Amino acid sequence: MDAVSAILTLKALDGLSMRADVTAQNIANAGTPGYRPLRVSFEQALTQAALQGESAVQAVTPMIERDSAAIDQGLRLDLEMATASSTAMRYGALIEVLSRQMQIDALAASGNN
Repeated sequence: MDAVSAILTLKALDGLSMRADVTAQNIANAGTPGYRPLRVSFEQALTQAALQGESAVQAVTPMIERDSAAIDQGLRLDLEMATASSTAMRYGALIEVLSRQMQIDALAASGNN
């Protein structure tokens, strides 16, 4: 795995971890009157930074914002649960990618075919 891909993967894991925390906070506040859920965004920034190189990727930080669409609808618990599930699946997939890369690197280092 090249350096940019490794950093992209780690930054994506950071963003997904933050999204999981924020989603848990949203779910915990589901019964709070007037609560407006938070959202975490980072994917578009990572995509643009990847085109610019390693230093641009390292500078990307996830953004936490209040969900402006929730002003009218309020918090929808079903959407929060879907976000939690999607985030967990994406996080798990990235961990699997890193695990397989480590296995490949270990095989290469040991000289086994």
